[in-house]
Amino acid sequence: MASRGRRGGASTREDEPRRDERAEQQAPAPPGPVLPPPPPVDYGVFMQGLVQAMQTHAHTQAALQAQLESQVRLIK
Repeated sequence: MASRGRRGGASTREDEPRRDERAEQQAPAPPGPVLPPPPPVDYGVFMQGLVQAMQTHAHTQAALQAQLESQVRLIK
């Protein structure tokens, strides 16, 4: 028996739809709307916010540490 194609006797015609499916999956996406560039970053404002967040974190940590130490004193 001399069948052409892949193992299992699949003919070349049966493989053609698979090639079409692969081509559809690999096709590039259509170009979408062109977006404007993002606004420039104001690093001064960014740094102010970062410093404020770090200060808040430090104050919170100090308050939690003081609370923990006072609880430890009460237990002893």
